[in-house]
Amino acid sequence: QVQVVESGGGLVQPGGSLRLSCTASTSSASIDVMGWYRQAPGRVRELVATISNVGVTTYSDAVKGRFTISRDVARNTVYLQMDGLKFEDTALYFCDVQGRTLGPFGAGFRSWGQGTQVTVSV
Repeated sequence: QVQVVESGGGLVQPGGSLRLSCTASTSSASIDVMGWYRQAPGRVRELVATISNVGVTTYSDAVKGRFTISRDVARNTVYLQMDGLKFEDTALYFCDVQGRTLGPFGAGFRSWGQGTQVTVSV
């Protein structure tokens, strides 16, 4: 069982900043990749950024240069620093956790958080 809890969303003006946090709680799995996805009304869920357990990062072209993903591996926590926010960044942001259950027959898993709303508006 992996519980995923996000926080940090809110309302911000264009050009402003927000920092999202996500913590995965588990005692029976190892976590490999953590990341953020987002979904705006009427649109499909899309990748924002991911980070591996050794710090390899990926970003969508839409956020590259404005958002920074980081991770505290020991705390199973991932952060998304969002600067230079734009209207089009408005969406429900989901934390994504991927890993493997512990034990000799560990199976891969993927868990999502409930989402945290980010709204960019004047």
